[in-house]
Amino acid sequence: MPDTPLPRDELRATVEARRELGPEYESALTEAFLDRIEATIAQRVKAEADSRLPDPRHSTWAEQQERKRHLGLALGSLGISIPLTGAASFSGGGISGLVIVWTGIVAVNVAYALGQRRRR
Repeated sequence: MPDTPLPRDELRATVEARRELGPEYESALTEAFLDRIEATIAQRVKAEADSRLPDPRHSTWAEQQERKRHLGLALGSLGISIPLTGAASFSGGGISGLVIVWTGIVAVNVAYALGQRRRR
């Protein structure tokens, strides 16, 4: 994070400028001071966030492949759930058929998530 003047120094400079220019410039000086404080805070927040969050442009090939697998499992689960739900409900399975189908889908996703957690 680049060094910026301390707000205390900025405030002193603003008060000194107000003394020299007179009270008619007080509003403009105050607004300018507050704008500099807001910019400083925004800069510090951005620097802190940048230091804590990984840069998505620098993700490795393996991380990109893992994201694709996650997406594939999610889309596959949704894709298979539609015909299985229809088959379970229209074939006379009723609620118990739906519960069995969705329990299986959830079990596959939970098993995958637990396997991913163990790898890390």
